[in-house]
Amino acid sequence: MIIYNPKDWLGSTLSLHRSETLRKLYPFLIAMAVYSWAVAYVEIEYLKLSSQSWLRNIPVMHSLLGFALSILLVFRTNTAYDRWWEGRKLWGLLTNNSRNLAIRVDSILPTGDRVNRNFYRKSIALFATTLKEHLQSNQTRFMLDEKDHPEFKTLDENKHGPNQVSSMIFKRTNRLYKEGLISGDQLIILNQELLSFADICGACERIKNTPIPFTYTSFIKKFISIYVLTLPYGFVFSLGYFVIPAVVVTFYVLTSLELIAEEIEDPFGSDLNDLPLGKIAENIRKHINEILN
Repeated sequence: MIIYNPKDWLGSTLSLHRSETLRKLYPFLIAMAVYSWAVAYVEIEYLKLSSQSWLRNIPVMHSLLGFALSILLVFRTNTAYDRWWEGRKLWGLLTNNSRNLAIRVDSILPTGDRVNRNFYRKSIALFATTLKEHLQSNQTRFMLDEKDHPEFKTLDENKHGPNQVSSMIFKRTNRLYKEGLISGDQLIILNQELLSFADICGACERIKNTPIPFTYTSFIKKFISIYVLTLPYGFVFSLGYFVIPAVVVTFYVLTSLELIAEEIEDPFGSDLNDLPLGKIAENIRKHINEILN
């Protein structure tokens, strides 16, 4: 995720050459410029059409459809941002719940119980790492330091990683209850935090596995394409060859909004503006180590 100063107008403006959308659209912008020039040349130089041609009425259609297109793009970007922001809230909730669970375990377990403390210290942080890799569709790898625990060796990388980690933590907690190391009231308190892990994982999977309906995104792409491709035919009579930069700029603005929406609608990816899941998981590990030291 890009960290920036929102008050720095100059820096944000001059960062255009580093824009991800500009790099993606660069060849299409050139193609659109050539296309606009070809349409303008044919109408002005070859067909020698005058301003009395029926084609001069095409801008009326663009005026009518421009409002509808703007509403669609606003809804598209807002929907994508809602998904991005919900993902951020879920990982913020995961951070808080991980800390709360570590704090409660730290207050319940004796200071000298290093085995159980090390287990929770590593397993709580492991859930965040496993969830990150699960959402990014990477092969889950459990890399742990210090003393190994037999429970970790039973994890199957071909199965649902977050569920395995949650189940492993709950089994250890239930065993401590049976051994009398924690009371029934303490088990209920810890159980609330453990249940929240599965809830957060399910909510993240809902965002990850439910994209914007294909019909909707396909319609917007077709709408933008037809809208921009027909711009030169009518505006060439009032703009002449200046229709070339006008069409290119219009194409860049409209398609950039769609590309931005495509990028942020999956907040768990690896794009520049996606959530820094690795950094959040590392912060969780750091905080858990500070609590259960």
